[in-house]
Amino acid sequence: MLKPKVCVLRTAGTNCDKETAFAFARAGAEAEFVHINRLVSGEEKLGDYHILALSGGFSYGDDIAAGKILANELKTKLSGDLKEFIRAGKLIIGICNGFQIMVKAGLLPGNKEMKQEVSLINNDSAKFEARWVYLKPSGKCIWTKNITGLIYLPVAHGEGKFIAKDNAAIERLKENGQIVFQYCDESGKLAGYPDNPNGSAENIAGICDETGRVFGLMPHPERHVNSQQHPRWSAAKIKKEEGDGFQIFKNGVEYAKKNI
Repeated sequence: MLKPKVCVLRTAGTNCDKETAFAFARAGAEAEFVHINRLVSGEEKLGDYHILALSGGFSYGDDIAAGKILANELKTKLSGDLKEFIRAGKLIIGICNGFQIMVKAGLLPGNKEMKQEVSLINNDSAKFEARWVYLKPSGKCIWTKNITGLIYLPVAHGEGKFIAKDNAAIERLKENGQIVFQYCDESGKLAGYPDNPNGSAENIAGICDETGRVFGLMPHPERHVNSQQHPRWSAAKIKKEEGDGFQIFKNGVEYAKKNI
């Protein structure tokens, strides 16, 4: 496969779709903007794509709760297509609002019934947090292959606090290697606010399903695909061309080329 096809899902309020498509295109994929209504009507087929990307923004104005309305649309109108997409070994990534959508649709942490087990709720600070954070990688996610050290990405959200329905759900994430990123300080130590910008349980910033192919995170990798997007790139005299977030998109595209 020369260029995997990426479906960048859009609806009213989506506003990080162009950056997400750019990141995938730079990584060697062919990204297309697809409105949710075109999938629901059958005008476009989800199965024609290799990667589904749910980008950031404020889908439907985040009415009710962040990502909830689009999550309900996916669950009630496209659950069969989504389940088949995952069974076919394809990839899904959700960033910020996309992550909120995925957990509320039951795509993450993942179960046959698409039953919601975790959520993302109001930040402990009770305000919108826009800052750069350090992330500590772990788990078995294919999207984070070759990411071994800390990475630095921006967050921009008001509802990013990761919670689970009970302690057992958190323990399953740990045991299965589904915790992909944790907020930490610059030394790699798990820390509280502002290093953990929202108060997430276990400092969780991103998780995947048990296959490692379905992945969601609150920070924005698409906003750091070029080193010059680093807030201190000049002062720090950063020489590398790629930003810390680019490897995530590169991993997804390379996996699709080899395995789908």
